[in-house]
Amino acid sequence: MKLKTWHILGIIFTLITGSLLHFTYEWSGKNPIVASFSPVNESTWEHLKMLFVPFIVFTIIEHFGYGRNRPNFIPIKFIAIIVGLGTIITVYYTYTGILGKHILTVDIAVYILGVLVTYWVSYYYLQTLRFSYVSVITLGCFGFIMLALCFVLFTYRAPHIGLFYDPITKGYGL
Repeated sequence: MKLKTWHILGIIFTLITGSLLHFTYEWSGKNPIVASFSPVNESTWEHLKMLFVPFIVFTIIEHFGYGRNRPNFIPIKFIAIIVGLGTIITVYYTYTGILGKHILTVDIAVYILGVLVTYWVSYYYLQTLRFSYVSVITLGCFGFIMLALCFVLFTYRAPHIGLFYDPITKGYGL
């Protein structure tokens, strides 16, 4: 399968799976294990799981499909997810700062934009040999592990800053 096809499938998978993740914590009866990978409240941080988790799952699938043959696969995927998450945070806080409120349809568009940016960065850079050094590969693996640990840890012990604030419950994390 071509690189472009993989990325189109990844976009579709991430959009659908991420959207479903929005509801899985409630559907599970508020299971603490499900909380580790599903949004547990309406904070921006928790909603980032909707991009991160499906992207990681699809990245694992891609790794076995073609990624093992690309020395820069892991670092590129890590850079792509950081750029995508950063896009969501930046666009969300910019537009809500300007308008003074959030709008659900714009929030959904911001999520879609984050997914598209993530896969575009991945597609663009996987066509190059950039970031193919062993040290960068190691940093990419370390980055993924640290980011995943942060998503789990901050679900239960969220820092008391705006990114983690749930405007519905007026609280942080679970």
